[in-house]
Amino acid sequence: MQRMPVWTSVALLLASGAAAAQVPQLTTATYDDWTVRCEMHDTVKTCEMEQTSQIQGQPVSQIALGRPSKGAQFRFVFQVPINVWLPSGVTLVLDDKDPGISATFKRCVGNGCFADTELNDETVRKLRARTANGKLLFKDAAQRDVTIPVSFKGFGPAFDAMSKD
Repeated sequence: MQRMPVWTSVALLLASGAAAAQVPQLTTATYDDWTVRCEMHDTVKTCEMEQTSQIQGQPVSQIALGRPSKGAQFRFVFQVPINVWLPSGVTLVLDDKDPGISATFKRCVGNGCFADTELNDETVRKLRARTANGKLLFKDAAQRDVTIPVSFKGFGPAFDAMSKD
């Protein structure tokens, strides 16, 4: 699965005229298992943090957290392989006592299916405090359960770095 920039298209839509023709300035930083990526298009800076999960060296999912503009709600975007059971959506489960963060699939393209959801401040605080691993749950096209581990190692520092304006 090839990485698809989650917020890049949002930033490009915000840029207009000559600004859209300029090459964006890209910076990245790694915080344990999370990567923060920022793009500057003219005067618009857009950042996201992401984690790619691999099984046997092959990328199988990507989780990105960011916001399309300053002051907007933070959003999780989940990318999983095609051949998923769309009605089930995807859920990020933090532990067995938590119902998780659920998202509805919005679209599938050649390299994956995407689901997204907004996060409230309480959920963001809970995620920043996480140290134990979670898991991403969805069903494949045959309606079999798929579980992909998600690390929260470095989530707090990555979130802080991404949130700086």
